[in-house]
Parts: sequence; structure tokens; C-alpha cells
Amino acid sequence: MSSFTDQATHVPLPNAPLWRRLAAMFYDSLLVVALMMVTTGLYHAMINQWLLKMDDAPLGINPYLATLLVFVTFGFFACFWTYKGQTLGMQVWRIRVQNADGSVISLWQCLLRFMVAIPAIGLALIGELWMKIDKKGKTWPDRYSMSEVVELPKGFYGLKQ
Repeated sequence: MSSFTDQATHVPLPNAPLWRRLAAMFYDSLLVVALMMVTTGLYHAMINQWLLKMDDAPLGINPYLATLLVFVTFGFFACFWTYKGQTLGMQVWRIRVQNADGSVISLWQCLLRFMVAIPAIGLALIGELWMKIDKKGKTWPDRYSMSEVVELPKGFYGLKQ
């Protein structure tokens, strides 16, 4: 259970269940892929063709584009997480990432969540499934960023700034 309470009812918010987290991840992955496609198109149209006139590295790997995509993806999550604690997928599935006191997470916490989520998701979701054996129901990103993902009741919009 989260230590944050709704000030009107004093009811603690429960940890978000795994299925909601995965549903929000799927929804957000569609948005991130679209963002990557736009970024790649802009990169090739503007930077690569007009300004730098450089060719891709062997096998089509471009380290500049790869780095840009990592930064854009981090920016997507950091903007949402530090503003309201929710990406668009998290809003749809009524979950939020927050500190234990209910406040939004810091940029440093966003970076920690993002970096730890890469192996947590990339290793067959083991870091997300970890919440099933963790005593407090936390995933690897939750633990390392000292934050929590809570399920919001219908109609709940409160957030400490």
C-alpha cells in the first residue's frame, strides 16, 4: 500500500497491479514508436541530408541517431513523470508514479527509473515481475528510484506538487 492518502477520505492508494502497468506500457510503447518514427524522419530530412551530409555507419547503424532516440524517449517519460506523474498510457489505465508522500518524482528519479527499466523490461520482464515476490510489491524501477506506482480510484485527480 502507498503511504499517500487522499486528504478528503484518508484512504491509502494501493500499488498498481501488474496487468495495469503492462497495459500502460503497451499503450505508451505505441506512442514512443510513433515519436521515434517522427524523430527519425526529421533527423534524416534535416540533420543528415541538409546539415551534416554524412553517411550511416556500416550495417545502417547510426550512433548519432541512436543517441538522439534514447534522449527523445527519456524526454517523453521525464516530461510526463515530472509534471503530473502520468504518461498518456498511465492516464488511460489510472495509475501514477509518485514519491511515498504523493509528490511528483524528480528528474533524477526519472533518470533512475528509465535506466533501470531498460534491463527490467528487456530481460523478459523479470524486473517488472519482481513485484510478485517483493514484500512491498515494488518493481526494480520502483526500488531504485525510491518511488511507487499507485492505482488511482475513478475520479481522483489530486496530486501534491
